[in-house]
Amino acid sequence: MNNPAQRPVRHVIFDLGGVVFRRDPSRRQELMRFFAFLKEREYPDYWVDFDRGLLSQREVAERMAVHRGCSADLCERNISAALELQQEVPLTKALIAELKERGYGVYCLSNMSAEFYRHLLEFEVMGLFDGIVMSCEEHTVKPERRIYEILLGRYGLDPAEALFADDREANLRSAETLGIRTVHFTDPESGCRRIRLLLGLEAAESEL
Repeated sequence: MNNPAQRPVRHVIFDLGGVVFRRDPSRRQELMRFFAFLKEREYPDYWVDFDRGLLSQREVAERMAVHRGCSADLCERNISAALELQQEVPLTKALIAELKERGYGVYCLSNMSAEFYRHLLEFEVMGLFDGIVMSCEEHTVKPERRIYEILLGRYGLDPAEALFADDREANLRSAETLGIRTVHFTDPESGCRRIRLLLGLEAAESEL
């Protein structure tokens, strides 16, 4: 539960990949093996530059081909397939809608390439956010401090009143250095439950 000395949370910030969106689990096994490197602690430089908005999808595919030892065309097809398999996480979407109804500010802070971002904008959940900061538009990525400062400054958020949910621990640690409370979002059920618990929307005995 929150420390009594802390101010109440007024703003909840969500990452996208692994939190608001996930790949269709019935079709993702082959792609998960292909993109297994994205589960590592650090991403390859070319993927970071993709999220930073410095490389196109084709340029990333060419660099990935060298890394994976396969053709650039295969890499580009798999990137496109990974994009098309993205789906809203129903539990997270419902929580975001509930938080808005309760008067919380809801925001998105994500590392995302321009291609992926354009595609995800077609989903209804993206229209629920009060503000969005994307790495591809700002040319800075989590866990770099600058991208958090952009979000806080642009929307006038007090970090002491903010909660951030992300699936990567390094991103959470950076947020914490700014005084933002965090939730490690490892799966939708436990992640949404922990957010509700921290906000006092769910009884403490239900904490996982």
